Amino acid sequence: MQLRTVLATTTAAVAAAACLAATGPAQAAAPVSHACSPSVSLDRFSDALDKTTYDGTFVGNLSALAVDGDGSLAALSDRSSLFSLDARTLAPKAVVPLADEKGAALDSEGLVIDRDGTRLITSETEPSIRRYGTDGTILDRLPVPASLQVAPAGRATSNQTFEGLTLMNGGRTLLASMEYALSGDTAGIVRFQTWRRHHGRFELAAQYAYRTDAAFLGVPEIQALPDGRLLVLERGFTPGVGNTVRLYLADPRHATNTSGVENLTGQSGVRLIKKTLLTDIASCPTLGATAKQPQPNPLLDNIEGMVVTGVRKGRLEVLLVSDDNQNAVQTTRFYFLRVRV
Repeated sequence: MQLRTVLATTTAAVAAAACLAATGPAQAAAPVSHACSPSVSLDRFSDALDKTTYDGTFVGNLSALAVDGDGSLAALSDRSSLFSLDARTLAPKAVVPLADEKGAALDSEGLVIDRDGTRLITSETEPSIRRYGTDGTILDRLPVPASLQVAPAGRATSNQTFEGLTLMNGGRTLLASMEYALSGDTAGIVRFQTWRRHHGRFELAAQYAYRTDAAFLGVPEIQALPDGRLLVLERGFTPGVGNTVRLYLADPRHATNTSGVENLTGQSGVRLIKKTLLTDIASCPTLGATAKQPQPNPLLDNIEGMVVTGVRKGRLEVLLVSDDNQNAVQTTRFYFLRVRV
């Protein structure tokens, strides 16, 4: 629980006691609801890492999360740093710098920790997916379809490519989500690319299409569930209004393989990934959160990272994190959700 919440609760209790002493018995205050929707509740949030540094590296710009083999959290910065965090306190324990083959910085957005401990990391400027050792050494690089490459080589726009990354089917399939539509595809229809593991390497496989709620919403993160379904984040920003962040349950299992479809224009022969809204994060209780810029709910910020950390009482424990863009009016914030699917 946040210190500010504890102080607020203590202050409220003192005030209630004073009122009772002055006026006699009164109705107890209703407990604070943590429900965001029938499917999602917000346990708590934490701003503990906002505008902090570790070992000389700014702790922020966080775009992806993963659970490491030792139970710690891995948090990826889009400024080419991979942090190890204590899963309970979020305190940084280590940081590993990342770079491309020429030593240049990445726009690192998606993260998967494979079963052998290697790190699969996307960069959304080319786009690319590289495999790194735990020390940041590049091991190899996955193939990317020509159409998903940034123009003029392909039909993608720089900084609008691979954002989400997850392992499916017990680790046999890797899935990356494009953030926004390709040139020639209808705005709001984004492509999800998969790779199948074959003799220890990932080879290009099927591709699927997913429609966001509106053209201004992109897909910053995805997480696979054991049954083949996905948790999908949709996110957008409107100046003067703030962020829109929605969490969906999506099912790609009966979607059309779109790898051979040049332009996705809503044609009837293409089955899109089905989705069901779990919650709009703006509907969550504020729990005392504050915002440094206009937001529909002061709890909101630029949420980009998501990981399933466990299951408790039949609900998924899901952790989200916002990317503060190293901006004074944005916040690095962690959100602890419980999700029923």
